[in-house]
Amino acid sequence: MGDKKNVKLKLARIQRDWSQEQLAEAVGVTRQTIGLIEAGGYNPTLRLCIAICKTLGTTLDELFWEEEE
Repeated sequence: MGDKKNVKLKLARIQRDWSQEQLAEAVGVTRQTIGLIEAGGYNPTLRLCIAICKTLGTTLDELFWEEEE
């Protein structure tokens, strides 16, 4: 993920009308962690990625796979 923003995560969260706080609480992290992931400032563990995907009803590919440039 590096320094790229995770817009896909933010869009998936917003489509479900969830705040960063609500998603963070559901997966057991702080709101700041979700904000940093969305901003590209934090590279989450695979375990956290899976928890986020399960919570949002998506797949790893949909939220975290980087497209080839």
